[in-house]
This record gives sequence, C-alpha cells and structure tokens, in this order.
Amino acid sequence: MSEQLPQVETLFLHERDGEYTVVVTRDGQRVLRGVLELKETDAGPRPRRFRVKRDSGEEPRQPDVFVDLARNAERIRISEQTDTGARDRLTEMLDGYQLDAKQVRTCRYCANAGRYSPVTSDTAVKADRDYICQSCAKRELERELSFKGQFTGAAQDRLEDLLFEVQDLERITNLLQGNLDPDLTKFDTISATVEDVDPVRTDELDLHPALAERVTGRFDTLLPVQSLSVRNGLFADGGGAGDDQLVVSATATGKTLVGELAGVNNALNGDGKMLFLVPLVALANQKHEDFEERYGDVLDVTIRVGASRINDDGNRFDPNADVIVGTYEGIDHALRTGKDMGDIGTVVIDEVHTLKEGERGHRLDGMISRLKHYTEERNSPAQWVYLSATVGNPEWLAGQLGATLIEFEERPVPIERHVTFADDREKLTIENRLVKREFDTKSSKGYRGQTIIFTNSRRRCHEISRKLEYDSAPYHAGLDYRRRKTVERQFGDQELAAVVTTAALAAGVDFPASQVVFDTLAMGIEWLSVQEFEQMLGRAGRPDYHDEGTVYMLVEPDCSYHNSMEMTEDEVAFKLLKGEMEDVTTVYDESAAAEETLANIVVAGKRAKALNDRMLGDVPTTHAVGKLLEWGFIDGLSPTPLGRAVTRHFLAPDDAFRILDGIRAGDEPYDIVGDLELADEEL
Repeated sequence: MSEQLPQVETLFLHERDGEYTVVVTRDGQRVLRGVLELKETDAGPRPRRFRVKRDSGEEPRQPDVFVDLARNAERIRISEQTDTGARDRLTEMLDGYQLDAKQVRTCRYCANAGRYSPVTSDTAVKADRDYICQSCAKRELERELSFKGQFTGAAQDRLEDLLFEVQDLERITNLLQGNLDPDLTKFDTISATVEDVDPVRTDELDLHPALAERVTGRFDTLLPVQSLSVRNGLFADGGGAGDDQLVVSATATGKTLVGELAGVNNALNGDGKMLFLVPLVALANQKHEDFEERYGDVLDVTIRVGASRINDDGNRFDPNADVIVGTYEGIDHALRTGKDMGDIGTVVIDEVHTLKEGERGHRLDGMISRLKHYTEERNSPAQWVYLSATVGNPEWLAGQLGATLIEFEERPVPIERHVTFADDREKLTIENRLVKREFDTKSSKGYRGQTIIFTNSRRRCHEISRKLEYDSAPYHAGLDYRRRKTVERQFGDQELAAVVTTAALAAGVDFPASQVVFDTLAMGIEWLSVQEFEQMLGRAGRPDYHDEGTVYMLVEPDCSYHNSMEMTEDEVAFKLLKGEMEDVTTVYDESAAAEETLANIVVAGKRAKALNDRMLGDVPTTHAVGKLLEWGFIDGLSPTPLGRAVTRHFLAPDDAFRILDGIRAGDEPYDIVGDLELADEEL
C-alpha cells in the first residue's frame, strides 16, 4: 500500500553539504521537510535516498516517495544559492521525469534550517555575500544587539527600520561600532524658513541720541523679529514706555535686542531703569559684561545674582544703577527682603518658558507677580518684555501675561539631525571624530566648522575636552568669569574647534557653532524637555557664518542617569525628535502654593491674595494660608520671624522642617545639609 502523501503546493530544493534539503509547503506553511541524495545512473542523476525529518530524528523513505511528491507539486523551486554544478544535477534529474523547475532567490539561513523563504529585491537583506529574509535579518540584528548590551524598544525599532530601509546588515552593525554613516545616522532635516518681513531701518527709529548712535553704528536695518516688534508697539508714540510684548522666535534670530532697545531707550529718556532677568548666574554675568561694554559710558550697569554675591571687580550690587542685570532668584531675594531698587521702567524676562519648570517655574511666576506689585506700589508701572525661543501655547501665554504676541517662525539655516547609539567610551571616540571632521571643513562664507558639545556634569565637560585631539575647552558655571570670557573670545576667533558645556547653560551659550553634539539627553538628573532640546539644537548654524547646522544625538540605549528617571535615553531621544512643543504653564502642589503665598505675604501683606490671583498658575490661596498658619510661618496675614527666614532662604516647607528638626536635635550644620541632599536624592 502506497504512503499517503501531503498535498503539495511548492516543492523547494536547496543544496547543503552535498545533500539536498527538500521542503514541501502548502498555504505558506511547511508540511514536510526531508533530505535527498542523488546517484549517477546510465539515464542520468536519480534519487538514491530520501529521509523525512521528524522531531525525533529522520525516517527513511523509498526514493520513489520523493518522485511522487515532485509529480504532485504545483511548482518546483530550486534555491539560487545552490552551487551551479549541484543545481545542474537537480535540473537533469527532474528533466528525467519530465518535471520543470525554476530558480529562485531565497534566504540561505532559512534554507539551511529547512524553511522555504523566497526573497525579492524589495525584501532581501544583504548579509555577508548572501541575501537573507527580513525575519532572519531581524534575528541577526538582535543577536548583534545582545552583544552590545540591552537595547530597549525605541532603539531597536529605529535600527530595524534602518535595516529594512537600507537592506544591508553589515552597515547597521558597523553603525553599532561607531561608524558615522550619514545615510544611517540622519533622522531628518529641519528646513530653513524665511518670513517676508519688510525691515525697519535703524536710522528711522525714534531713539535717544546716545542709543541711536550705537544702533546705527551696528546695523543698517533691524532683523525681522525686531522689525515686527517695533511695528507692533515696542516704542510708544510721542515718548514714554511702549507696550508689553511676548516675543517668541528661534535661537539666533535677534529677539534679545528687542528687550535691550526698549529698556536702554527708556532708561536714557529718564523713564525708569531696566531690569534684564535671566535664569542662571553665568548668563547674568555674560549679559552684564555685554551691557557694561556697550552702554557703560552712558548708563550705570550693575548685577544682582543673589543675597551676598559680589562682582568680580569687588563692587557690590548698586540698587541705584540704570541697568540691573540679575537672575530671577537674585531679584526675588531683593523683593523678599524689602530692598529698594528705585523706579523701574522696563523689565525683560529672558527664557520665560522657565515658567513651566518644576521648582524654578513657580518661583518665576511668583517673582513676576511680586515685581509687578513693587512697581505699582511706587506708581511706576513698567514695560514688560518676555522672551522665549520655545513656547507651545504662545497665544494663551501672551493673554495671561497681558502682552502683545510677537511671533516669528524663521529658522535662518537648515539643520540636519542625526542619531546614533553608543556607550560612554564610544561617545568620546565619536565626539572626537565629529569635532575633527567639522573643524576640517569650511563654509561658503569662509568659516571653519565649530562644535558645541552638551553634557550633564562639569566633570564630564573636562573629561570630554581632555579626550578631544583638536583644541577645545570646558565651559560651565564652575569656571571663573575671566576663564569663561577667554573661552568665548577663543571660540569667536576660531582658535577652538569645540567647547564642552553643561546643558544647564544651553539658554545663554552664545557661540557661533555649526554643529551641536548631545553627549547626553539629561540636564542634571532630569531628562531634557522638548523646549530645552529645541533651544539647544537651535545653536547649530548661524546665517552669517554657516550654510547649514548639524546636530548629533549620541544615545546610550537602556541608560538612565538617576533612579528617578522613568524613561531610558533611547526612549527620550525619539520623544524629543518627534515631540510636540510643550505648553508653558505653572502647576502648583501644596508645597509650591505655600512657598509663593508666604513670599507674597512677606512682600504684600493683606494684598497677598491679589498677587496670587494674577499668577499664571492656579494657586489655592485659602488652603495655603491655612497650612502657613498651622506651621507657624504666619500670624494672621503677617509673617512670623520663622516665616521671614524661610522666605529669605527660598526654602520649601519640607526643607524648613528638616532644618528645624536638625537644629532642635543639636545636629552639626554639615549633617543637616547632608540630610537635605539625601532627601533631594530620594525624591
């Protein structure tokens, strides 16, 4: 009795080690797998042995079983990877039974494993000298990734997409070895965009003569965002302060000059001093130096960055100066401690999107409300100019701030964004190559390419800078003022190929770089926000220097820098690249509400609720006052000595209680500070 044979749709043959793998499929599924041996006869090659593979091993069958399978097959296919001589023997054997077969390109890995997997030019992936199917290519990639360490979904998905796009496994594995194949690392290009804005001529501006002289000496016309601001009320007709404005425009489009023009003009005209406020001490130092150099002969310029800081020249903060450059906290400290800053005519808040940040956001929100109260109490309402490169909800924010929105969406040069994967050691090697490659090229405007490398710690700044072969320098707030100015000058003179800086200085690093490299996507122990990322990458490419900007993100898969980070670096990378700009708003928890309410009571007493009500965030005043009474920070609506001390030192309630507990327990000061640091680490 003959053996019951399966219905055969495709009979597939592939030579391996002198034998022929036989695969029978039906409806795309394998129903039989065997091994065929041939023998030479006077009539030509014929089946000699046929073995069917089972889970438990191999079972011999009569050679005629193979012939019957071949005769029943709807189609017979021979692997193209089969050796030419072996392929000819198969064809001759099948001809002897008047059977036709076609050669097909198949996946060798599948064929060797007894699977029939035809591949086409659209699906084949090159692996060594062969072409394999996408499933095998994916498995090979996963095997390579396992050697490199744990790759989470986002990184693996990206690499798989690239693998199927370029259809070359070796190119992808080379990428994992630090190869900077631009076709593979490139994520996208952000096109340059230019809005058609009729420029305002500087000699047509109605400015104080001393300012007009300086402006016309620097520029013939204003940049587009500056022209839009002037045309929309930056200067009042007939003198006096102009309208409040929220100016939203990309990095390097000239928005800082908007606040500068308004504030300096008002100060020179006797319409009150200018406060120019920034989030960080290093930025305040830089802006103070700029204003001193530019206007020091006609205006008194001072700096306010904290309760007891002094300038490098030893001069203390002068509250009577015409221009006060300060940090948010520096000016807020002056308000909280009742300092008299005189009549204020202009307040410029740079990086106003800081309002959305955790701790710093509610303090900026409160400071703005307290400063408005201060100017109203002196009957000298100021002109407010808010500046930002990145706001997701500009119309809403402008409405909340009572400001005219000046929005300009030009990007002066295109920016090409790249992503590659590397660990700490590999990042250093890649950064060195990127810096050298960039510095060895010149733009059409004659400038060498220069690089800003952003990282997340001062220690890492120095580590990277030491490893770079071309001249470079670390640049962070821990360096003294003179050293930072030297680095700025050297970079501007093209004596340095790169600066390595902390992400915290991204807002104010004013280097004409063509390339930005992200050594990490963290700022301290927190991941970058979309706003911060956009602002930092916007440092790549200046229209007067470069033809385009380049950004490289060096991403370590499955990496986080602190146990409080919920995502891994590769997940964050694609969130940032694809992310929508986040809305700027301020969210208050109980601690933040209590802290700002207490500061408002210290500054405004019974009017504290009015200050709370006009803040950006929704502050639960009644609840906050209740907690302040419970904690002994206020008596009625007056601060207690404890409440004043808490406010003076910007303490959150929990921190205040930890300090009090330590003092009452007789702990040493260093132990108390250590407890505070440990508590922050555990958050």
